[in-house]
Amino acid sequence: MAEKMALAKAINESLRKALESDPKVLVMGEDVGKLGGVFRVTDGLQKDFGEERVIDTPLAESGIVGTAIGLALRGYRPVVEIQFDGFVFPAYDQIVTQLAKMHARSLGKVKLPVVVRIPYGGGIGAVEHHSESPESLFAHVAGLKVVSPSNASDAYWMMQQAIQSDDPVIFFEPKRRYWDKAEVNREAIPDPLHRARVVREGTDLTLAAYGPMVKVCQEAAAAAAEEGKSLEVLDLRSVSPLDFDSVQASVEKTRRLVVVHEAPVFFGSGAEIAARITERCFYHLEAPVLRVGGYHAPYPPARLEEEYLPGLDRVLDAVDRALAY
Repeated sequence: MAEKMALAKAINESLRKALESDPKVLVMGEDVGKLGGVFRVTDGLQKDFGEERVIDTPLAESGIVGTAIGLALRGYRPVVEIQFDGFVFPAYDQIVTQLAKMHARSLGKVKLPVVVRIPYGGGIGAVEHHSESPESLFAHVAGLKVVSPSNASDAYWMMQQAIQSDDPVIFFEPKRRYWDKAEVNREAIPDPLHRARVVREGTDLTLAAYGPMVKVCQEAAAAAAEEGKSLEVLDLRSVSPLDFDSVQASVEKTRRLVVVHEAPVFFGSGAEIAARITERCFYHLEAPVLRVGGYHAPYPPARLEEEYLPGLDRVLDAVDRALAY
């Protein structure tokens, strides 16, 4: 029973289903209740489930996550919203020092089923601290799962799976895709949370991306097809753990790989993918693994963000360089 909806609406529907299905699920964050969130992702949830389950918090990210940790220790499943990507850093200590380590510290006796929702990335013309891509900082931390949907269907199902996980999940939501619509089948059997998916078949080169860059890669593949180039597009969906087996299978077929993400290339997730695939596919590769991403510089003012963000031309340039080997 498929319904076409925007990515933001899909997350709202997923949260609604989780709140209906499990009384231990809570939604917390700045302005998530009465306002419904700055992007209206939580719109209507407080009205329907009450202020004790959809909770407007003070403007204190460290306190939001710290409170969620305490609630999880008492058996709840909190879903907390960090209003914008750049606001997560006051909570970074709680996430890295407490949330990620409690399971190991307790020798497996304590589980912390906390979902931290973070709208991330650029493309919305926002001011400073509202357009960052800090996923690699969290992927580097053992004990955290880090995922990012690229479409409404994945947003719906991956949120369900994240809430059901007994491990903490950092859920990065590509804010410039909030209004992109796609079919959502509420009766479907979803892919496993951390499995990559081929969203376009190809034979000449693999484009691997996640979150906001999947759409850019699909557009690049369509443009390349007009020139007779067959590009495979792989939606990674999860940054940690990362489905290296699916990347390897695609690269063994196409023999070339370009990794695309909004975050800076320097020490970005693409670096780990490039290293692993070079190790695994050394005798299959016909070109070095190339990376396309942001620059190693603070995110610029809104008027310059189109120059900063990886777009169609930069992806196609990397494709041309890879195919030229």
